[in-house]
Amino acid sequence: MPLSARKLIPAAIVLAVVVAGYAGWRLIADRGLGDDFVSGNGRIEATEFDIATRLPGRVLDVLVQEGDFVSAGQVLANMQIDTLQAQRNEALAQQQQAVNNEASLKAQIALRESDRQAAEAVVLQREAELDAAKRRLARSETLSKEGASSMQELDDDRARAKSAQAAVAAAKAQVTAAAAAVTAARAQQTGALSAVAAAKATVERIDADINDSDLKAPRAGRVQFRVAQPGEVLGAGGRVLNMIDLSDVYMTFFLPTRAVGRVAIGQDVHVVLDALPNFVIPARVTFVSSTAQFTPKTVETESEREKLMFRVRAQIDPDLLRRHLEQVKTGLPGVAWLKLDPDAPWPAQLQVRVP
Repeated sequence: MPLSARKLIPAAIVLAVVVAGYAGWRLIADRGLGDDFVSGNGRIEATEFDIATRLPGRVLDVLVQEGDFVSAGQVLANMQIDTLQAQRNEALAQQQQAVNNEASLKAQIALRESDRQAAEAVVLQREAELDAAKRRLARSETLSKEGASSMQELDDDRARAKSAQAAVAAAKAQVTAAAAAVTAARAQQTGALSAVAAAKATVERIDADINDSDLKAPRAGRVQFRVAQPGEVLGAGGRVLNMIDLSDVYMTFFLPTRAVGRVAIGQDVHVVLDALPNFVIPARVTFVSSTAQFTPKTVETESEREKLMFRVRAQIDPDLLRRHLEQVKTGLPGVAWLKLDPDAPWPAQLQVRVP
């Protein structure tokens, strides 16, 4: 046998093994693991959220970089607060003015109360004078009938009695006026107290705006993108950062109609990622679509006849994610395997194996 022919034999054997292995892999991929198991292709995803401004303003600084891990409540960026600080100083001055006005009205109420009490005392004095004038008039009338007193004295006593009665009426009118002044002062005090409360609320609102100018992480996660840079002016709701919550990672995949009826919420799912074929990641079904949809172009199906598919979501174990936050990557493609028969054992190649 020629030397060149002998050299080609090993190469041919290797090629045959590769072709046979590929054919076997395709057969397994096409037929799956039997009727007790079903799989769907998908990608690793995570809950995304934006760090945005509540008020318009200029970005003072951004304290994190893309890829940084942050904890809940951590300050990620600051907005300029010069205008808010000036508004707060103005509101504090208005609040102090309202407090001073309320104190002044409180003093006026005390003054009006003393005026009312003085007017009531005058009424008592005038009523005593009226009583004395009436008694003197009665004596004068008796003496006048007996001829012991002149008509002039009787007329003078009558005039004194009428004058005393008028004085009582005037004193009572003063009491009424003083009471009305007290009521008016109390009403003004109520308005002043409302002004104090409104000024305090204004200060608290501005304090809340200042606090919101420190953009904090609502939950732990990883920074994906810096959307804005220091010095940029943003409107209300302007995005500064985009983040992902690595404790809420899931895979969305599609299953055919014949299989989805046997899938339940909470059912175990084993995920195998293309980038980590040696590991099997545990997950659980958290969502099954109630309506079918046409097969997405990016999803391979077992048969071209399977045109309608149901969307399913499987969430990866949060405890596992927390232990391996540094290794979590979104966008990785893979296969989600489900066991339709609860009594069927997982095959060896799909037993859970995690880093």
